[in-house]
Amino acid sequence: MTRRITVVTAVHAPSARFLPEAYESLCEQRLPDGWEWEWLIQEDGHGEEVRCHVPDDARVSFRQGRTGGPGVARTMALARAQGAYVKVLDADDQLPPGALGRDLAALEARPDLGWATSRALDLLPDGSTAGFPGDPEEGPIERGTVLGHWTANGFLAQVHPATLFVRRELLLALGGWMALPASEDTGLLLALDAVSRGWFSAEVGLFYRKWEGQVTSRPAHTDPVEREARMTVVAARARALAELGWRYG
Repeated sequence: MTRRITVVTAVHAPSARFLPEAYESLCEQRLPDGWEWEWLIQEDGHGEEVRCHVPDDARVSFRQGRTGGPGVARTMALARAQGAYVKVLDADDQLPPGALGRDLAALEARPDLGWATSRALDLLPDGSTAGFPGDPEEGPIERGTVLGHWTANGFLAQVHPATLFVRRELLLALGGWMALPASEDTGLLLALDAVSRGWFSAEVGLFYRKWEGQVTSRPAHTDPVEREARMTVVAARARALAELGWRYG
């Protein structure tokens, strides 16, 4: 029986032009025998600017919905997810060859782990890449580690939420992505960290595109009042989950 990995992508009109490159990076992935991927693209809104960039491939499913931000779009896409695992791939990012297979191998070999992340490189407009200092060593990430680092380092996690690979049932149990205008992926990562051990791969698992129109480059993303509110609720959720005592694995 073929098993499946569900790749979930939220997209809006400005980032749609990058979908063909994301698709090419997916097509370069090699999975073990008996495994395949499906790609669920969910537009955050309704319009005519995204559909023309969606690849014509039976493995690719495209839907539209009410505007609510990337977290809402990704969570809505879960309604048609069939995979045992869910992989995040933002519309403007790319997977290096081998990334999907490494994520799969990490969790298939360790049933007690609920999620995996990997090293990310910024993909700059000139095509060059830049790394981040402070990556953890390859291996398991104990519960609470990500929250501890995030709290002590100005709300910066040592692993990138855009590289997330997670067991679908665990993702659903936590309600998907947080209902926030931004940091919804960090909120999910910290919730996962509260209830489950994870994994970090030191090999590059994502090229994170930097470009002028991306949402995280807009002034609203760094508004101090909103940012403080986002960080407060993200931390409160993670701590509440930890205190409840429920554990995966």
